[in-house]
Amino acid sequence: MKNQDLLGSLLKRVSRSFYLTLKVVPSDVRRPIGLAYLFARAADTIADTTLIGRADRLKYLELFREAIREGKTGDLLAIKEVLAERQQVAAERELLTRLDEGFSILHSLGPSDQAMIRGVVLTLTEGMVMDLATFPGENEGRLVALDTRADLDRYTYYVAGCVGEFWTEIHMAHRPSLAGWDRETMRRRGVRFGKGLQMTNVLRDLPKDLRIGRCYLPRQELEALGLQPADLLDPTAVVKVKPLLRSLLALTLDHYQEGWAYTLQIPRREVQMRLACIWPLFIGLKTLALLDRSPNLLDPGVTIKTPRGAVYGIMARSLAMIGSDVALDRYYQRLRRSVPVSPLHVSSPPVGERGG
Repeated sequence: MKNQDLLGSLLKRVSRSFYLTLKVVPSDVRRPIGLAYLFARAADTIADTTLIGRADRLKYLELFREAIREGKTGDLLAIKEVLAERQQVAAERELLTRLDEGFSILHSLGPSDQAMIRGVVLTLTEGMVMDLATFPGENEGRLVALDTRADLDRYTYYVAGCVGEFWTEIHMAHRPSLAGWDRETMRRRGVRFGKGLQMTNVLRDLPKDLRIGRCYLPRQELEALGLQPADLLDPTAVVKVKPLLRSLLALTLDHYQEGWAYTLQIPRREVQMRLACIWPLFIGLKTLALLDRSPNLLDPGVTIKTPRGAVYGIMARSLAMIGSDVALDRYYQRLRRSVPVSPLHVSSPPVGERGG
């Protein structure tokens, strides 16, 4: 009963909008996907605990990674004792105190599911380690940028692209209707799907991240425009940085196109899996349209968020046309045209597209 609550009410309280996606996925993959999400959410809570320094966060994050890697829960006690009581959000505090229940669920799954969960959580947490090792602390008053676009690509693979691989593998393992899929092609498209969603977050959260010392815009490309990362704290710098922002928006749309190709390969009878892919993709396109029309992506006073009514509208429309690829593609193309940016058509496979 406790375990059911862990993957039920607690998961709902910590998962934010992802809970909508999780509720609609087929029941036989809901358990491993939900557990993987809980582990990732716990790791994120450890990495974001600002009441302790970066070095300690890295220490406890590595303890958690070791527990995931080896399946041993002895180090969880230290995480509970040091970090749980510091959490101001009750659901996150409860999650850290109940990690041993999560490991019990993990050990109850088949060996293949266990391996996939461990793999995706270790990769996701690699992105958290990258964040903590690359950027200064939130209160250090410094701003650091990723060096190159390859670094940005690696980061988006770690924190989201790998989820596309996991999503593909776990569904192929449990859904016989996907037996005809080309595994490597769909893994590659799944990676691009995840990267596109994360790039949307990077562009949307740019002003907020800059003010906690994190610049995901590549330093080399900023310098080519005559800019330093600190210049972006001035919203008027948007004029000079706009070519880079447009280029990254175009890259994001390229990722989305691969995500859409992925979605259309899902058999029509797999209604739940289709909806679980369609909703974040269509909502993401709505968000990209808002980003494209934003008066200033560097202004911290500008909030970019798809209204709840628009989200519900997308969910209702996609449900009504779920059995028609023609109708779905027509709606996708309409949403895509609302972001008038020419795609880049990336030709060489970036990080994660040669099998991860």
